[in-house]
Amino acid sequence: MNANHHESSGPSRTQQITLRGPAELADALPFVLGFHPTDSVVLVALHGEHGRFGGRVRLGIPRSPREWASTADHLAECLVEGGARTGSRPDGIVVFLCQDPEPGETGRRVMERLRPFAQRLRTACGALDIPVYEALCITDGLYFSYCCPDQRCCPPDGTPLALSGTSVMAAAATYAGVQVRGSLRDMEARLKPRGGPGDEEQRAALDAAAASIVPRILEGAEAQGREEVRETTLRLARQVLRRFVNPKGPNGTGGRSGAVGARGTARPVRPLVPGRAVGATNTAADDDADDALVTTDEAAALVIGLQDRVTRDRAAEWMEGWEGTAALRLWRVLARRCVTPYQEHAAAPLTLAGWTAWSTGDEPTARVALGLALDADPEYVFARLLHQACNEGLNPESLRSCLRSERDARAASEQKDPSPSRRVRMRATRRPGTPPTLKKPGLPAGGTGRRATAGVRPGGPATGRPGSGTPRHGGQRGSRSGR
Repeated sequence: MNANHHESSGPSRTQQITLRGPAELADALPFVLGFHPTDSVVLVALHGEHGRFGGRVRLGIPRSPREWASTADHLAECLVEGGARTGSRPDGIVVFLCQDPEPGETGRRVMERLRPFAQRLRTACGALDIPVYEALCITDGLYFSYCCPDQRCCPPDGTPLALSGTSVMAAAATYAGVQVRGSLRDMEARLKPRGGPGDEEQRAALDAAAASIVPRILEGAEAQGREEVRETTLRLARQVLRRFVNPKGPNGTGGRSGAVGARGTARPVRPLVPGRAVGATNTAADDDADDALVTTDEAAALVIGLQDRVTRDRAAEWMEGWEGTAALRLWRVLARRCVTPYQEHAAAPLTLAGWTAWSTGDEPTARVALGLALDADPEYVFARLLHQACNEGLNPESLRSCLRSERDARAASEQKDPSPSRRVRMRATRRPGTPPTLKKPGLPAGGTGRRATAGVRPGGPATGRPGSGTPRHGGQRGSRSGR
């Protein structure tokens, strides 16, 4: 996340833990957020006589000190206004500044460099009549206090952080099932292109997919070309999604012990583990195994196809159970395939990753994914709405219910009145004199899915590149209102 999109949340519903002093505050921060907030400023609201933790906001530390004043005012206002909306105005605030040292820089130097920012945050909160009880700088395995003058507990050279898993907060979090998902940097890395020799191959595949798909949408009949692309996109997505349950290579071989990657390289595959938390910490090898399940051409077709709002919304129906777990892994793969100059196209898979994570109870991952989606496209409406809803602590069940209702209504409608394209396929594939085969409600021919599929949002370098001769589409992807 960067300085343009803040994260916030309502009061915590976990059991109450008593924290005493700066050391325990510093140790508690990753458990409050669900990850280690690298390069971040975090404000946590305190309520009542005993300072109960409430809402919090997190933002990337602006690189330019000239932005610190406006950022401090914005964060303080967001935290206070968020509390006011829930009827619980903060009685105090704790400030955390978390940043790793630059090469050759010491932790104390980081603390001194950020001191003006800490002071500006304190004055911004004070201007709203809310005191800052503590302001800590966490860097290089140390914490420093900007508020405590006692060098016996807060020496000028910093105090080492507690060993991971040894504090009272860590024990209580383990007992409560609270999970820390590594550092923010690590979480973001799982959702970004990694760079390397494979980028050129993926870029070429994206160019080819855009060149093939966009004309079919722009030049084809509205009821045929676009719908065919929609149906093809979701059919492919369902096919790929099942590989994450029963891992096989893109050519249908491999089995659970291995998979054949896009370049024909055998790699180990992590099968779907029932009951495993969607946001569980995974290794780079796990992501490599997931990448091996999707070829460059398949990833390109899905990335371009998901740019359409209708396709994306129907893909969002994979939000629960095995579908939700597998879909989150697929959306991560697609986000990592959005190489230059297709970074903006990552907004769709990142938003789907954020929605799936939020729907399955992994709010930290949801906030990170939705923040990156807004980095890719600040005007992506679906990401903005989900980001706000997640930060305000709303229950995703209302949206899940809406998606279930739409899915069921569509399936029922298709059984009564199949689409023209579906009738054409049925007539073309059934030999004369062969009676139609009865299927379970909602299953199209071939068992490729439960329902008719949805559409594609053209755009990107293939349609917007100067001199391409192809007009940029003004509908689903091109218009801000169609997101």
